Parts: sequence; C-alpha cells; structure tokens
Amino acid sequence: MAGVGRPDTPRPAVARAPDATPASVAVARGQAQCHPHGARRVSVDSRYGPLAALRADPDEDAAVPGPPATAVLLPGYSGSKEDFAPLIDAIAAGGIGVLAIDLPGQYESPGPEAEADHRPVVLGSVLGDVVADEAAAGRRVLLLGHSFGGLVARAVVLTGAPVRGLTLMDSGPGELPMGRRRTQLDVLEPVLRRRGVEAVVELRDASGEWSSADPQVVALLRDRLRRSTATGLLGMGDALRAEPDRTAELVAAVRARRVPCLVVCGIDDDAWPVGVQRTMADRLEAEFAAVPGAAHAPNVENPAALLDVLVPTWRTWLRDDVAGW
Repeated sequence: MAGVGRPDTPRPAVARAPDATPASVAVARGQAQCHPHGARRVSVDSRYGPLAALRADPDEDAAVPGPPATAVLLPGYSGSKEDFAPLIDAIAAGGIGVLAIDLPGQYESPGPEAEADHRPVVLGSVLGDVVADEAAAGRRVLLLGHSFGGLVARAVVLTGAPVRGLTLMDSGPGELPMGRRRTQLDVLEPVLRRRGVEAVVELRDASGEWSSADPQVVALLRDRLRRSTATGLLGMGDALRAEPDRTAELVAAVRARRVPCLVVCGIDDDAWPVGVQRTMADRLEAEFAAVPGAAHAPNVENPAALLDVLVPTWRTWLRDDVAGW
C-alpha cells in the first residue's frame, strides 16, 4: 500500500490473500458530493433528534469472516454526509457497510441550541451513542472522522464507545494552526453573528470559492450551508480555534483497548500541516498515508487513491480483530 507506514511491530506471519479496492466500482473525480451511490437515506436517533444519514449494506460475499462491519463516517465543519458519496459503493463492495451521518446541526439534521454544545467533547458523546447502537445491533464499527469530524471521532473513542478501528482524515491533534482556513473562520464569525448564514453564502459566492465546481455540486453546497444552523457553525468554528491537544489521552485509550488507528490526509493539506499529522500518527503508533493529488478533502479530490488506503487497511483490521491480535 504505497504511502502507508507504521512503526515496526512484530506479528506472526500469516498468509493472506491480497486486498484491494474492488476494481468493478468506478470512482470519478468531479462529481464530488453528487457522486451517484447505492446508499439509502435513513435517520438515526440522537438526543437532539433524528440525524440524517446514508446507509449502504456490505457485499456479504466480500466480507471478512466474523460479525458484520460498518464504517461510520463523520464530516467536517460546514460539511455533511454527502461528502462521502464517492466512497460509499466501493467500501460496501469491499464487504464493509457504510453509515455516513450529518453532525448535529448540519444540513438536514437538528442540533443543540447552545454553541458550546457543538464542541467535540459534547458531540462525541452524542455520536458515541450512535456507535453503541450500531454495536448493539451486532456490527463492528470502524469510525472515520474528517477534519472537525476527526476531533469528534477522537472524542467518541474517549467516551469508551465500542469502536474497532479509528481513522482520522485531514484532522489534527488540536486547534487549527494559523493559516488561510483559520483566518477564514476569524473573518466569517462576525458576519455570521450579525447577518446570519445567508450573508456567509453570499460571501462564498463572491469569493469564487465554488466557481470551478459542477453546477449541481455548487447547488448542493449552497443549500446545505443555508440549512445548517448558525449556532452549529459558530460553535464548531469556535471549537476549531480552541480544541486542546488530547492525543495523549487518545494514546492511552487506544492502547488500553487495542484499537488500531490510521491517520490519512491529502499530500497538500492546507489545514493541519502534513508533518503535524504524521507526528500525531507516530504518537498514536498509527498507520499513516498521504494521498497524492489531494489537499484537505481526498474523499472528493482523489477518492480512488483514498479508497486504495482505506479498504485494505480496514479489512486487515477486521481480520486481526477475529484473530484476536
């Protein structure tokens, strides 16, 4: 698996058939959040009301032996479940089910009324309940969080939720470092407070940020931003600029419960520097991968290369889980 490394850890040699992303599933660039997929729209219960989600069942013929597995996918700030559209069918074809979820307050999902309740530590408790429900249904949960969703995924693990593997994608050990993305949050906060979400949509339109995207994708991005709560955007934006480094806590948790970890990012990520993410992976004794041809969103910028990391890694984790490693 090119670009993936893990600290040397001796393990018994076991003959295994090679894993790869199923070649029969076409993944095209450009379609992004509007990429066609076979998932069905569902809702999952939460303390704030039903969270909108996309669920795809695994190809049972391709599944690794043992209880069924589901990849629970958490989006980033101002994102939604649709961010994972290019990944869904290939993951399911690899024998792993998919549950991609709006975070509370995003797009089609209700959220808490207080900004402070959109911090990772609170949302982690909410999504921890979702993970527990999946486990109670007999599914092994592989948890992935993108960007802000990675901070939430970390908090889920720290609640003690029954996670069998953790993937942090284009996420960091703590608050966003200084740079374009943090500056953008600083600029947008007073606009959002004084003039509301519609003014932020107008600013993004004027900036040309969406000008190169497909019109159908732009329409979706515009609609989901309009429908996301101002409270949620403010709360998550504040958390991105204040989240402490909780890596040491996470190291203790994953070691105690033997939860395998993967840190993956676009090779040109402009949020948390790639070196910072690699160092976080080292601290976690996690596998690390940098996806070529991608920046902060390999899930839409180069989904095929991302899948070539995710699917084989996750299938290996599931085999090891059955073997008791």
